[in-house]
Amino acid sequence: MVSKPHGGRLVRRIVADRTRERILSEQKEYPRVEIDHGRAIDLENIAHGVYSPLKGFLTSNDFQSVLDHMRLDDDTPWTIPIVLDVKEPNFEEGDAVLLYHDGLPIARMHIEEIYTYDKKEFAIKVFKTDDPAHPGVARVMNMGNYLVGGEIELLNELPNPFAKYTLRPVETRVLFKELGWRTIVAFQTRNAPHVGHEYVQKAALTFVDGLFINPVLGKKKKGDYKDEVIIKAYEALFKHYYPKDAATLATVRYEMRYAGPREAVHHAIMRKNMGATHFIVGRDHAGVGDYYGPYEAWEMFENFPDLGITPMFIREAFYCRKCGGMVNAKICPHPKEFHVHISGTKLRKMIMAGEQPPEYMMRPEVFEVIRSFENPFVE
Repeated sequence: MVSKPHGGRLVRRIVADRTRERILSEQKEYPRVEIDHGRAIDLENIAHGVYSPLKGFLTSNDFQSVLDHMRLDDDTPWTIPIVLDVKEPNFEEGDAVLLYHDGLPIARMHIEEIYTYDKKEFAIKVFKTDDPAHPGVARVMNMGNYLVGGEIELLNELPNPFAKYTLRPVETRVLFKELGWRTIVAFQTRNAPHVGHEYVQKAALTFVDGLFINPVLGKKKKGDYKDEVIIKAYEALFKHYYPKDAATLATVRYEMRYAGPREAVHHAIMRKNMGATHFIVGRDHAGVGDYYGPYEAWEMFENFPDLGITPMFIREAFYCRKCGGMVNAKICPHPKEFHVHISGTKLRKMIMAGEQPPEYMMRPEVFEVIRSFENPFVE
């Protein structure tokens, strides 16, 4: 059956229209707090239940418990601190404030607690390093000195150019039911698909009813595929290489933390809330640089027998010239000189040069879609 929401029930923190109108008409009466794009995305994910059971930003007990034990204070597995930082509070505990991004009031927040924290401890416990070259560490070091905990109510959503592809947990659960899927494996991606991705997805799909591709849309770095390229490339792959009704796609907005093993568990929880029963954990999942071992994320899941979603550990695929197809290290007996590893960097270079990758690397239909964009990469 479709998995139960994390913590038992799907959170929904969206104000009714009438209440929203009243709050907005009184907005000058509330202390105003400016938030960045990442926190605005977190607000949406709290409000729509992607982060169930969270109803708001973490208070100090939950925050410390997540750092120390990778669990909320009530022992629910939770690995990434979802927090709101401020430089200097212009409000007090017990106040209600409005959270703004780019002039838009995003949410009302009930301030339960204002507390200080140790940035170095945050970085080392979540990212396993305090190296400022790590993007997650750099972000923590630039945060305000205070954290603010309390429940939120969503007033407005950020503009979403991919609204028609965006499904919330309440909607993905309906979709899986309509498709007749009882078991669903989710796959997170930030890339256009190559044949190695397809191999891993189909290996997982063999054991379940349906495959749920859930691309992460959000802040990208230079050289990444643009969001619309990823979506269109997957549509081409589904059309030509997947059985009808065996795979579906919906996007989610989320700011990557690059926290490696801890974030892999967080990604699984998000897809559990969407209704997935299984989650593909990739090589160096949510990693950056060489801060984490290639399969360290796999070991992390051993800490969570009560996670409520089954991780699927499928080894990286490569092409073996002797086997004559896509394989992995567990099933191919041949020496390395027969192996061709699919490098995302190498594929990007070929595409940028207008060169068609060999079919064992990328499906021609996928390449044609990518090539149809004047510039498929973020500049």
